[in-house]
Amino acid sequence: MSSSPETVTTSRAPAATAKGRRHPLGLGQVAITGGFWAPRQARNGADAIPSGQDQLEKAGNLHNLRLAAGIGEGEAIGPVFADSDVYKWLEAAAWEYGRNPDDDLLRRIRELTAVVAAAQRDDGYLDSVVQLRYGDEGRYQQLVWSHEHYCAGHLIQAAVAQVRCTGDRALLDVATKLADHLVATFGDGKTVDVDGHPVIEMALVELYRETGTAAYLDLATWFVEARGHGIIERHGHSPAYFSDRVPVREATTVEGHSVRAVYLAAGAADVALETGDAELLDALKRQFDHMWSTKTYVTGGLGARWEGEAFGDEYELPPDRAYAETCAAIGGIQWAWRMLLATGDAAYGDAIERMLYNGFLAGVSLGGSEYFYVNPLQLRGAAYPDTGRSPAHGRRGWFDCACCPPNIMRTLSSLDGYLATTGDDAVQIHQYAAGTITAGDVELTVDTNYPWDGAVRITSAAPAVVDLRIPAWAEGATVNGERVEPGTYARVTAAQIDLQLPLETRVVGADPRIDAVRGCVALERGPLVYAVEQADNDANVDDLHLVPEAPVAESTNLLDGVTVLKAKGRAGTGHRPGWSFEVGAEDSIGDEVEVTAIPYYAWANREIGAMRVWLPRA
Repeated sequence: MSSSPETVTTSRAPAATAKGRRHPLGLGQVAITGGFWAPRQARNGADAIPSGQDQLEKAGNLHNLRLAAGIGEGEAIGPVFADSDVYKWLEAAAWEYGRNPDDDLLRRIRELTAVVAAAQRDDGYLDSVVQLRYGDEGRYQQLVWSHEHYCAGHLIQAAVAQVRCTGDRALLDVATKLADHLVATFGDGKTVDVDGHPVIEMALVELYRETGTAAYLDLATWFVEARGHGIIERHGHSPAYFSDRVPVREATTVEGHSVRAVYLAAGAADVALETGDAELLDALKRQFDHMWSTKTYVTGGLGARWEGEAFGDEYELPPDRAYAETCAAIGGIQWAWRMLLATGDAAYGDAIERMLYNGFLAGVSLGGSEYFYVNPLQLRGAAYPDTGRSPAHGRRGWFDCACCPPNIMRTLSSLDGYLATTGDDAVQIHQYAAGTITAGDVELTVDTNYPWDGAVRITSAAPAVVDLRIPAWAEGATVNGERVEPGTYARVTAAQIDLQLPLETRVVGADPRIDAVRGCVALERGPLVYAVEQADNDANVDDLHLVPEAPVAESTNLLDGVTVLKAKGRAGTGHRPGWSFEVGAEDSIGDEVEVTAIPYYAWANREIGAMRVWLPRA
């Protein structure tokens, strides 16, 4: 390298820290230009984000803010956290503008920002639903459920994205005024309370990174440390659901509501990064490791229980009752990214890849503007839509609780900022996507059709020092023809680097303590987990068994041009009348059949029918 890329340019990164082992490269420094992710980002920008604003209009979220701004007449509509979806949309729009500037999008951003600014009270407070329903005297009276800090956090994140990508400071002015109000209101010697739904912690740290105002970092630290000391329990609520049963630095695992838990952990990781708190970071390492080994689905999905949208016990991972909320996968990616920045450990890059390609991506349709809130690993053929979030409904354009769609939008529009970093006098590439990476005077071009093809070529005008993440599954991977160790980073100095990741299909089993899938196997290829869907199989998917021999991968134009797997299986004998539990009633295996599997993320883009990731061994 002719000069070191250690100078950190953080102006357009979603988590713009200059601390830690790795320093993120933001939008503009990293640009996805083709391959797997570019068309998904294009659909997100062209279809999902504009239609998302229309959905917010129909649902009443924008109506609430206008009323709070003194525009029009009426009453507040929708859930108490309605503002948060507007702010996530604003964040998505800002990152999208940073990725692909567009005058109409900028106009939309500025018009909505003006409404938000007009809705803010003189002392900085802003929450349209609370203002309209309860007035000033209702502030923070039910913080366990009111989501006031949650909404504030998403506003702050939107404001930071907006100033980084458009240069406009209007929303940042709103955010700093609101943050100043929070600093004046909460903490030791003030109001001692925490929001039932974390996210303010991440937001305040990011605002500190943007403005340099230490009070924001101090308050974020206070909110993290306040957990686990009986605050929520004193309000008469069960603390486990709110990640408030055990202090963060003493916890050994995640528990309760999955999205709340991983958002809190991500915010705590931000605090640990900025303050250099090694003890807190070590606690978060233990929690992530325990979550990943005992409470995470093979898809990277998080949250085993519909009740409370919660993590279950160790190894409680039923495929058919998996909640695995899309927002939880997003929060898991955010936490893993911060842990990666702090430690440089390749395991966090592996976790991001699994969540990104499977648990997250299953939440959005191939067309880009229909969604899943819940992501089970099995849907039975006779399933019926018993709730508004049931996958048996099929993908939907919006939800009454619409946290997931704009969360997906902001993740896709900011994805460029999660691919590469600098540190240790090198550029690190964590996720492989066709595009360009610029760090100082180092300019890299990445050519790849990953994940369909395992070849990744990286070129530069002069020899560059590059660290390549070699996934833990990639046994036999090579860099410039030399074998490299999976589960690590391979450093190479060259003007042309050829990485070859083997994409042979893997037949994987589960820890026997995961009772729900004991004796079953699943198919993986590269970073993708596969599923068997009724639309592709003549035999009844509910009755299929898999012969555990390596299936043959075949490239096809099915769906979005996915690689389909063809395996050998046997069909069960189907329903038998009479009592199900008797001697000799174990699996009945029928004739040999061909089993067709597609990437899990691509299921439910045709008719809704039976689907399963785990198949019993024949």
